[in-house]
Amino acid sequence: MADRIQKIVTELPDLKSVTDVWKVADRRLAQGDAAFVADLGIALAGAYGSEPRPIWQYGSVFDHLLRLLATNPGSGNVRQALRLVSSTQAAHRKLDHYTASLLASSHPAEELTEAFTGNASEELRACLVHELVLRGVAVTETPGIAGWAASPHWRHHPLGWLPMALSDVEGQSDLPSYSIRGSSHSMPYGSSENGRVVVERGAYVPPAEETTSPAVAKGISAAVANWAEESNGRIEARVFGLAVPLDIESVPSALLALGLECLKGAGRKTTFSVVACPPDQAWRVLFAAASSGGAYNSGARGAYGRLAAWQSLAGLAGVVEGASVEAVEARVRECAWYAFDAETKWFERVAWDIGLASASPEGRRLAVLAATDTD
Repeated sequence: MADRIQKIVTELPDLKSVTDVWKVADRRLAQGDAAFVADLGIALAGAYGSEPRPIWQYGSVFDHLLRLLATNPGSGNVRQALRLVSSTQAAHRKLDHYTASLLASSHPAEELTEAFTGNASEELRACLVHELVLRGVAVTETPGIAGWAASPHWRHHPLGWLPMALSDVEGQSDLPSYSIRGSSHSMPYGSSENGRVVVERGAYVPPAEETTSPAVAKGISAAVANWAEESNGRIEARVFGLAVPLDIESVPSALLALGLECLKGAGRKTTFSVVACPPDQAWRVLFAAASSGGAYNSGARGAYGRLAAWQSLAGLAGVVEGASVEAVEARVRECAWYAFDAETKWFERVAWDIGLASASPEGRRLAVLAATDTD
Protein backbone atom coordinates (compact mmCIF):
# COMPACT_ATOMS: atom_id res chain seq x y z
CA MET A 1 0.00 0.00 0.00
CA ALA A 2 2.81 2.41 0.86
CA ASP A 3 4.40 1.92 -2.58
CA ARG A 4 1.09 2.58 -4.35
CA ILE A 5 0.56 5.79 -2.38
CA GLN A 6 4.11 6.97 -2.97
CA LYS A 7 3.71 6.40 -6.71
CA ILE A 8 0.56 8.54 -6.79
CA VAL A 9 2.23 11.29 -4.73
CA THR A 10 5.29 11.35 -7.01
CA GLU A 11 3.36 11.37 -10.31
CA LEU A 12 0.64 13.82 -9.26
CA PRO A 13 2.25 17.08 -10.52
CA ASP A 14 2.57 15.67 -14.05
CA LEU A 15 -1.05 14.59 -14.41
CA LYS A 16 -3.28 16.45 -16.85
CA SER A 17 -6.34 14.70 -15.39
CA VAL A 18 -6.82 13.31 -11.88
CA THR A 19 -9.87 11.15 -12.58
CA ASP A 20 -7.82 7.95 -12.50
CA VAL A 21 -6.63 8.82 -8.99
CA TRP A 22 -10.24 9.41 -7.99
CA LYS A 23 -11.14 5.98 -9.36
CA VAL A 24 -8.38 4.29 -7.35
CA ALA A 25 -9.73 5.86 -4.15
CA ASP A 26 -13.32 5.00 -5.08
CA ARG A 27 -12.41 1.34 -5.57
CA ARG A 28 -10.48 1.11 -2.32
CA LEU A 29 -13.35 2.58 -0.34
CA ALA A 30 -15.83 0.22 -2.06
CA GLN A 31 -13.57 -2.62 -0.90
CA GLY A 32 -13.84 -1.37 2.67
CA ASP A 33 -10.38 0.18 2.82
CA ALA A 34 -11.17 3.66 4.15
CA ALA A 35 -7.73 3.77 5.77
CA PHE A 36 -6.09 3.78 2.32
CA VAL A 37 -8.14 6.85 1.32
CA ALA A 38 -7.10 8.70 4.48
CA ASP A 39 -3.46 7.59 4.17
CA LEU A 40 -3.35 8.86 0.59
CA GLY A 41 -4.77 12.22 1.63
CA ILE A 42 -2.32 12.55 4.50
CA ALA A 43 0.62 11.71 2.22
CA LEU A 44 -0.53 14.25 -0.37
CA ALA A 45 -0.96 16.92 2.30
CA GLY A 46 2.54 16.21 3.54
CA ALA A 47 3.99 16.60 0.05
CA TYR A 48 1.99 19.55 -1.29
CA GLY A 49 -0.35 20.96 1.37
CA SER A 50 2.14 23.34 2.98
CA GLU A 51 3.00 25.15 -0.26
CA PRO A 52 1.74 28.77 -0.47
CA ARG A 53 -0.12 27.93 -3.68
CA PRO A 54 -0.58 24.15 -3.85
CA ILE A 55 -0.80 22.57 -7.29
CA TRP A 56 -4.31 22.20 -8.65
CA GLN A 57 -3.97 18.43 -8.82
CA TYR A 58 -3.50 18.30 -5.05
CA GLY A 59 -6.53 20.45 -4.33
CA SER A 60 -8.76 18.40 -6.59
CA VAL A 61 -7.64 15.01 -5.26
CA PHE A 62 -7.62 16.03 -1.60
CA ASP A 63 -11.16 17.41 -1.85
CA HIS A 64 -12.34 14.21 -3.53
CA LEU A 65 -10.76 12.04 -0.84
CA LEU A 66 -12.31 14.09 1.96
CA ARG A 67 -15.74 14.07 0.33
CA LEU A 68 -15.44 10.34 -0.31
CA LEU A 69 -14.93 9.66 3.38
CA ALA A 70 -17.21 12.35 4.80
CA THR A 71 -20.26 11.73 2.60
CA ASN A 72 -20.31 7.93 2.70
CA PRO A 73 -22.22 6.31 5.59
CA GLY A 74 -20.58 4.51 8.45
CA SER A 75 -18.70 5.46 11.60
CA GLY A 76 -15.51 3.98 10.11
CA ASN A 77 -15.61 6.53 7.30
CA VAL A 78 -16.19 9.30 9.85
CA ARG A 79 -13.17 8.12 11.81
CA GLN A 80 -10.92 8.17 8.76
CA ALA A 81 -12.23 11.57 7.63
CA LEU A 82 -11.35 12.97 11.04
CA ARG A 83 -7.92 11.35 10.89
CA LEU A 84 -7.33 12.95 7.50
CA VAL A 85 -8.26 16.51 8.48
CA SER A 86 -6.48 16.24 11.83
CA SER A 87 -3.11 15.42 10.27
CA THR A 88 -0.54 18.13 10.95
CA GLN A 89 -0.04 18.97 7.28
CA ALA A 90 -3.74 19.20 6.41
CA ALA A 91 -5.18 20.82 9.53
CA HIS A 92 -6.45 24.40 9.37
CA ARG A 93 -9.55 26.29 10.47
CA LYS A 94 -11.31 26.54 7.10
CA LEU A 95 -10.85 22.81 6.57
CA ASP A 96 -12.45 22.19 9.97
CA HIS A 97 -15.43 24.36 9.00
CA TYR A 98 -15.84 22.55 5.68
CA THR A 99 -15.47 19.09 7.22
CA ALA A 100 -18.05 19.81 9.91
CA SER A 101 -20.55 20.82 7.23
CA LEU A 102 -19.82 17.71 5.15
CA LEU A 103 -20.17 15.37 8.11
CA ALA A 104 -23.31 16.92 9.57
CA SER A 105 -25.08 16.85 6.21
CA SER A 106 -24.23 13.20 5.54
CA HIS A 107 -24.30 11.29 8.84
CA PRO A 108 -26.71 10.74 11.72
CA ALA A 109 -25.65 12.27 15.01
CA GLU A 110 -24.78 8.89 16.55
CA GLU A 111 -22.09 8.33 13.89
CA LEU A 112 -20.55 11.71 14.67
CA THR A 113 -19.83 11.06 18.34
CA GLU A 114 -16.41 9.93 17.10
CA ALA A 115 -15.51 13.61 16.71
CA PHE A 116 -16.12 14.26 20.42
CA THR A 117 -14.34 11.20 21.76
CA GLY A 118 -11.60 10.65 19.18
CA ASN A 119 -9.14 12.70 17.17
CA ALA A 120 -10.68 16.06 16.29
CA SER A 121 -9.79 19.69 16.95
CA GLU A 122 -11.83 21.87 19.28
CA GLU A 123 -12.63 24.10 16.30
CA LEU A 124 -14.09 21.21 14.33
CA ARG A 125 -16.12 20.10 17.35
CA ALA A 126 -17.53 23.60 17.88
CA CYS A 127 -18.52 23.85 14.22
CA LEU A 128 -20.00 20.36 14.20
CA VAL A 129 -22.19 21.15 17.23
CA HIS A 130 -23.80 24.09 15.45
CA GLU A 131 -24.02 22.33 12.09
CA LEU A 132 -26.09 19.72 13.94
CA VAL A 133 -28.17 22.37 15.72
CA LEU A 134 -29.02 23.86 12.31
CA ARG A 135 -30.30 20.42 11.29
CA GLY A 136 -32.55 20.17 14.30
CA VAL A 137 -30.43 17.80 16.40
CA ALA A 138 -30.88 18.10 20.17
CA VAL A 139 -27.15 18.18 20.84
CA THR A 140 -27.50 18.59 24.61
CA GLU A 141 -29.48 15.33 24.70
CA THR A 142 -27.37 13.27 22.29
CA PRO A 143 -25.11 10.69 24.00
CA GLY A 144 -21.47 11.21 23.13
CA ILE A 145 -22.05 14.84 22.13
CA ALA A 146 -23.99 16.29 25.07
CA GLY A 147 -21.04 16.22 27.47
CA TRP A 148 -18.84 18.32 25.21
CA ALA A 149 -21.63 20.60 23.99
CA ALA A 150 -22.75 21.46 27.52
CA SER A 151 -19.25 21.89 28.91
CA PRO A 152 -18.41 25.45 30.04
CA HIS A 153 -14.80 25.10 28.84
CA TRP A 154 -15.61 26.47 25.35
CA ARG A 155 -17.98 29.28 26.39
CA HIS A 156 -15.36 31.86 25.32
CA HIS A 157 -15.22 30.42 21.79
CA PRO A 158 -16.92 32.77 19.26
CA LEU A 159 -19.57 30.13 18.58
CA GLY A 160 -20.22 29.76 22.32
CA TRP A 161 -22.50 32.82 22.12
CA LEU A 162 -25.01 30.91 20.01
CA PRO A 163 -27.87 28.93 21.60
CA MET A 164 -27.89 25.13 21.53
CA ALA A 165 -31.28 24.98 19.87
CA LEU A 166 -32.89 26.77 16.94
CA SER A 167 -35.05 29.78 17.68
CA ASP A 168 -38.28 30.47 15.82
CA VAL A 169 -36.49 33.18 13.83
CA GLU A 170 -34.17 30.48 12.46
CA GLY A 171 -37.09 28.31 11.45
CA GLN A 172 -36.03 27.55 7.87
CA SER A 173 -32.34 27.41 7.02
CA ASP A 174 -31.07 26.82 3.50
CA LEU A 175 -28.48 24.13 4.08
CA PRO A 176 -26.30 22.57 1.38
CA SER A 177 -26.48 18.96 0.29
CA TYR A 178 -23.21 17.27 -0.61
CA SER A 179 -22.14 14.40 -2.80
CA ILE A 180 -18.75 13.08 -3.89
CA ARG A 181 -18.92 15.22 -7.02
CA GLY A 182 -20.21 18.52 -5.63
CA SER A 183 -22.84 20.33 -3.62
CA SER A 184 -26.06 22.26 -4.06
CA HIS A 185 -28.00 24.85 -2.10
CA SER A 186 -30.86 27.27 -2.69
CA MET A 187 -30.37 31.04 -3.01
CA PRO A 188 -33.22 32.96 -1.31
CA TYR A 189 -32.15 36.37 -2.59
CA GLY A 190 -34.06 39.15 -4.25
CA SER A 191 -37.41 40.57 -3.22
CA SER A 192 -39.94 38.69 -5.32
CA GLU A 193 -43.36 39.06 -3.81
CA ASN A 194 -44.10 35.39 -3.09
CA GLY A 195 -47.34 36.20 -1.34
CA ARG A 196 -45.92 38.99 0.81
CA VAL A 197 -47.58 42.39 0.98
CA VAL A 198 -46.17 45.07 -1.31
CA VAL A 199 -45.87 48.42 0.48
CA GLU A 200 -46.90 51.35 -1.68
CA ARG A 201 -44.76 54.47 -1.84
CA GLY A 202 -46.18 57.22 0.35
CA ALA A 203 -45.83 60.98 0.15
CA TYR A 204 -44.44 62.07 3.51
CA VAL A 205 -40.81 61.49 4.51
CA PRO A 206 -39.68 62.71 7.94
CA PRO A 207 -36.31 64.48 8.21
CA ALA A 208 -33.47 62.01 8.70
CA GLU A 209 -29.89 62.20 9.95
CA GLU A 210 -27.31 59.50 9.29
CA THR A 211 -25.91 57.93 12.46
CA THR A 212 -23.77 55.16 10.95
CA SER A 213 -20.53 54.39 12.77
CA PRO A 214 -17.78 52.06 11.47
CA ALA A 215 -18.57 49.53 14.22
CA VAL A 216 -22.28 49.53 13.43
CA ALA A 217 -21.65 49.21 9.69
CA LYS A 218 -19.33 46.27 10.33
CA GLY A 219 -21.92 44.52 12.47
CA ILE A 220 -24.72 45.02 9.94
CA SER A 221 -22.42 43.77 7.15
CA ALA A 222 -21.27 40.62 8.97
CA ALA A 223 -23.35 38.22 6.88
CA VAL A 224 -22.17 39.59 3.53
CA ALA A 225 -18.59 40.57 4.43
CA ASN A 226 -17.31 37.47 2.63
CA TRP A 227 -18.84 38.74 -0.63
CA ALA A 228 -16.57 41.78 -0.57
CA GLU A 229 -13.50 40.10 0.97
CA GLU A 230 -13.41 36.97 -1.18
CA SER A 231 -15.46 37.76 -4.28
CA ASN A 232 -16.56 40.81 -6.30
CA GLY A 233 -19.17 42.07 -3.88
CA ARG A 234 -20.27 45.57 -2.87
CA ILE A 235 -21.95 46.41 0.42
CA GLU A 236 -23.88 49.40 1.72
CA ALA A 237 -24.73 49.35 5.44
CA ARG A 238 -26.18 52.52 6.94
CA VAL A 239 -28.34 53.72 9.84
CA PHE A 240 -30.54 56.82 10.03
CA GLY A 241 -32.26 58.61 12.89
CA LEU A 242 -35.68 60.06 12.02
CA ALA A 243 -37.09 63.29 13.43
CA VAL A 244 -40.56 61.81 13.85
CA PRO A 245 -41.81 58.21 13.78
CA LEU A 246 -41.90 56.59 10.36
CA ASP A 247 -45.18 54.99 9.37
CA ILE A 248 -45.40 51.91 7.19
CA GLU A 249 -46.78 53.76 4.16
CA SER A 250 -43.72 56.05 4.10
CA VAL A 251 -41.01 53.34 4.15
CA PRO A 252 -40.53 53.19 0.33
CA SER A 253 -40.36 56.96 0.01
CA ALA A 254 -37.99 57.16 2.96
CA LEU A 255 -35.62 54.65 1.38
CA LEU A 256 -35.57 56.69 -1.83
CA ALA A 257 -34.92 59.93 0.07
CA LEU A 258 -31.97 58.74 2.20
CA GLY A 259 -29.33 59.14 -0.52
CA LEU A 260 -28.46 55.44 -0.63
CA GLU A 261 -25.87 54.54 -3.26
CA CYS A 262 -27.72 51.34 -4.10
CA LEU A 263 -30.90 53.29 -4.97
CA LYS A 264 -29.38 56.06 -7.10
CA GLY A 265 -31.62 56.41 -10.14
CA ALA A 266 -34.49 54.46 -8.62
CA GLY A 267 -37.85 56.10 -8.97
CA ARG A 268 -40.60 56.56 -11.46
CA LYS A 269 -38.59 55.40 -14.48
CA THR A 270 -36.81 52.54 -12.71
CA THR A 271 -38.42 49.50 -11.16
CA PHE A 272 -38.37 49.77 -7.38
CA SER A 273 -40.26 47.59 -4.92
CA VAL A 274 -40.51 47.28 -1.18
CA VAL A 275 -42.16 44.35 0.56
CA ALA A 276 -42.82 43.67 4.21
CA CYS A 277 -41.08 40.48 5.32
CA PRO A 278 -41.10 38.54 8.59
CA PRO A 279 -37.83 38.41 10.57
CA ASP A 280 -37.36 34.71 9.80
CA GLN A 281 -37.19 35.57 6.10
CA ALA A 282 -34.57 38.24 6.81
CA TRP A 283 -32.56 35.69 8.82
CA ARG A 284 -32.87 33.14 6.03
CA VAL A 285 -31.44 35.59 3.47
CA LEU A 286 -28.60 36.63 5.78
CA PHE A 287 -27.74 33.03 6.70
CA ALA A 288 -27.61 31.97 3.05
CA ALA A 289 -25.33 34.90 2.21
CA ALA A 290 -23.00 34.15 5.10
CA SER A 291 -22.91 30.37 4.91
CA SER A 292 -22.89 29.83 1.14
CA GLY A 293 -20.91 32.88 0.00
CA GLY A 294 -21.09 34.89 -3.16
CA ALA A 295 -20.07 34.32 -6.76
CA TYR A 296 -16.46 33.26 -6.20
CA ASN A 297 -16.30 31.85 -2.70
CA SER A 298 -17.91 29.21 -0.51
CA GLY A 299 -18.87 31.31 2.48
CA ALA A 300 -18.38 30.60 6.17
CA ARG A 301 -20.34 27.29 6.17
CA GLY A 302 -23.16 26.61 8.61
CA ALA A 303 -21.75 27.29 12.06
CA TYR A 304 -20.05 30.62 11.37
CA GLY A 305 -22.79 31.48 8.87
CA ARG A 306 -25.25 31.18 11.74
CA LEU A 307 -23.11 33.48 13.87
CA ALA A 308 -22.75 36.08 11.10
CA ALA A 309 -26.49 36.06 10.36
CA TRP A 310 -27.26 36.83 14.01
CA GLN A 311 -24.61 39.56 14.06
CA SER A 312 -26.20 41.24 11.04
CA LEU A 313 -29.68 40.93 12.55
CA ALA A 314 -28.41 42.48 15.77
CA GLY A 315 -26.85 45.38 13.90
CA LEU A 316 -29.96 46.00 11.81
CA ALA A 317 -32.17 45.85 14.90
CA GLY A 318 -29.92 48.23 16.86
CA VAL A 319 -28.95 45.83 19.65
CA VAL A 320 -25.91 46.86 21.67
CA GLU A 321 -22.78 44.71 21.45
CA GLY A 322 -22.54 42.07 24.14
CA ALA A 323 -26.27 41.39 24.39
CA SER A 324 -27.45 37.79 24.52
CA VAL A 325 -28.98 36.04 21.53
CA GLU A 326 -32.27 36.00 23.45
CA ALA A 327 -32.14 39.79 23.75
CA VAL A 328 -31.33 40.10 20.05
CA GLU A 329 -34.25 37.86 19.12
CA ALA A 330 -36.67 39.82 21.30
CA ARG A 331 -35.63 43.11 19.68
CA VAL A 332 -35.72 41.59 16.19
CA ARG A 333 -39.33 40.55 16.75
CA GLU A 334 -40.26 44.10 17.79
CA CYS A 335 -38.82 45.70 14.64
CA ALA A 336 -40.56 45.99 11.28
CA TRP A 337 -38.66 44.31 8.44
CA TYR A 338 -38.65 45.03 4.74
CA ALA A 339 -36.99 43.66 1.62
CA PHE A 340 -36.37 46.01 -1.29
CA ASP A 341 -35.20 45.69 -4.86
CA ALA A 342 -34.36 48.15 -7.62
CA GLU A 343 -33.09 47.97 -11.19
CA THR A 344 -30.25 50.41 -10.58
CA LYS A 345 -26.66 50.26 -11.81
CA TRP A 346 -25.46 49.51 -8.28
CA PHE A 347 -27.11 46.09 -8.15
CA GLU A 348 -25.46 43.54 -10.44
CA ARG A 349 -28.77 41.66 -10.87
CA VAL A 350 -27.06 38.34 -11.65
CA ALA A 351 -27.93 36.06 -8.74
CA TRP A 352 -26.57 37.71 -5.59
CA ASP A 353 -28.62 40.79 -4.63
CA ILE A 354 -29.85 41.67 -1.15
CA GLY A 355 -31.83 44.65 0.07
CA LEU A 356 -33.03 44.63 3.69
CA ALA A 357 -34.29 47.40 5.97
CA SER A 358 -35.34 47.41 9.61
CA ALA A 359 -37.45 50.05 11.35
CA SER A 360 -37.26 50.27 15.13
CA PRO A 361 -40.46 49.68 17.15
CA GLU A 362 -40.87 53.40 17.82
CA GLY A 363 -40.20 54.23 14.15
CA ARG A 364 -37.31 56.62 14.85
CA ARG A 365 -34.45 54.45 13.52
CA LEU A 366 -34.11 52.97 10.04
CA ALA A 367 -31.23 50.59 9.23
CA VAL A 368 -30.36 49.40 5.74
CA LEU A 369 -28.24 46.61 4.31
CA ALA A 370 -27.69 46.25 0.58
CA ALA A 371 -25.27 43.82 -1.05
CA THR A 372 -24.55 42.62 -4.55
CA ASP A 373 -22.04 40.31 -6.19
CA THR A 374 -21.25 39.02 -9.65
CA ASP A 375 -19.19 36.35 -11.36
